[in-house]
Amino acid sequence: MRTGASDKLFEQARLLMPGGVNSPVRAFRSVGGTPLFIKSASGSKVRDVDGNEFIDYVGSWGPMILGHAHPQVVEALARVIRDGTSFGAPTELEVKMAELISSLVPSVEMVRMVNSGTEATMSAVRLARAFTKRDVIVKFEGCYHGHADGFLVKAGSGAMTLGTPDSPGVPAAIAQETLTATFNDLPSVEHLLDENPGKIAAVIVEPVVGNMGCVPPVAGFLEGLRALTQRAGVVLIFDEVMTGFRLARGGAQERYKICPDLTTMGKIIGGGLPVGAYGGRREIMELTAPSGPVYQAGTLSGNPLAMTAGYETLSLLAQDPTFYLALEAKSAMLADGVQRNIDALGLPLTQNRVGSMSTLFFNPACVKDYAGARASDTTRFGRYFHAMLERGIYLAPSQFEAGFVSAAHSTEDIERTIAANSEALHEVFS
Repeated sequence: MRTGASDKLFEQARLLMPGGVNSPVRAFRSVGGTPLFIKSASGSKVRDVDGNEFIDYVGSWGPMILGHAHPQVVEALARVIRDGTSFGAPTELEVKMAELISSLVPSVEMVRMVNSGTEATMSAVRLARAFTKRDVIVKFEGCYHGHADGFLVKAGSGAMTLGTPDSPGVPAAIAQETLTATFNDLPSVEHLLDENPGKIAAVIVEPVVGNMGCVPPVAGFLEGLRALTQRAGVVLIFDEVMTGFRLARGGAQERYKICPDLTTMGKIIGGGLPVGAYGGRREIMELTAPSGPVYQAGTLSGNPLAMTAGYETLSLLAQDPTFYLALEAKSAMLADGVQRNIDALGLPLTQNRVGSMSTLFFNPACVKDYAGARASDTTRFGRYFHAMLERGIYLAPSQFEAGFVSAAHSTEDIERTIAANSEALHEVFS
């Protein structure tokens, strides 16, 4: 595999950008080597600046559920861009997008469009604090809700990859307003609620964790969170930036039949363009300015390009009654093939999968929380990552990220991936 052009670009980038990247995990720090600089993508494939082609299971970290450069999305963007890229004024597209989101996610009675998942989660927490007139929030170890100060306490994803779960630059006074519980451990949540009566504004959770690898909720966990928060008068926030429209048309809350008070969204709702949103119960959302006193604004919020790409993407998902069944079948085919390889070689590995999200943990034990994820063999994962890359398979360059199957992945793609997985595992464990 040729990497000369990527190597050269990375050398230049490191002089101009911190670590040579604009988002930490892209730097390949946890797996070693030089990151690939991607030049183009279509369907299930990405191509780097050296001309190498890879079957892609990163999918821009989740948004590309239809595959890269879907023709209908690209054509819609080409039409709209001729009318302008941003107006800083209301457009009909925003109304259509809000209507579509509300129709697909029943808990979202009103929605506010923003520009990123971080912006969505920090705005939702501010709203919950105003609604409850309380200051403290509860999050879960290993869950990542963006890089706002209050969330960088035992965060997942890039923070785990770099070994800095508590970020310098976060004032102690802000960090003290964030309490951490253990994912899939209801008693840890109940303890925090009991020890802090009348102080906790919100519990925020990834209903299926994607930022310490894919970690599903155990039976009864989400139901228990809903019951505990209702009893304590606490706002329950589902961070569905990753799971929204990924696991079902209505997200994880549809799949698990739980109705949160607020929901944050991103990734898929932008069809690959920068976007975020938060929404939920009308009585809470109406506290947002200008309807209410909770201030939040954004110059590019609801811009016509993001609204167009998102609307086209969600419309395609909504119109095809077989879409999620087909995606589930492809994802199961891949996971089953990988599991056969693991079993045939007798390897100490664990697979977690929910729908089209999955992670192969280099850990023999069941991974159901932050501690389990952290126990994975990241050195061996790094060797596996490069072994797969050499075979034309592009995975997330971190043990602590989920992988994604898209509608564009073909049976041939999946069969090639299973064969590559068998060879890579044999190489890594031999």
